[in-house]
Amino acid sequence: MDLQDQLKNLFPDHIVSEEENLEETSDLWMQDEPIICKYEKRKGKPQTILEGYTGADEDFKKLAKEIKKLLSVGGSFKDEKIIIQGDYRDKIMAFLKEKGFKVKRVGG
Repeated sequence: MDLQDQLKNLFPDHIVSEEENLEETSDLWMQDEPIICKYEKRKGKPQTILEGYTGADEDFKKLAKEIKKLLSVGGSFKDEKIIIQGDYRDKIMAFLKEKGFKVKRVGG
């Protein structure tokens, strides 16, 4: 018995709408040019920086939130750049490629 069946047993009168049935789909704008993924040390601390996204700022902010949640790290979105605390280039590049983005590694 999966979760859907259990919910139907608990709430037999509830009608499932189509909006509740839809899974999250990636509504981010895909671009032709690669996103630049680079590593820098600022004030002695390692940071991964993503730049070069040409879509809407809101989409880039959503992407930043997904990356921070995936890695369980802090970061920010400033000046059309995503700044992630720590050196996570490989994991971020794998995640972006899985999403369908082209990624270019710069430095090191």
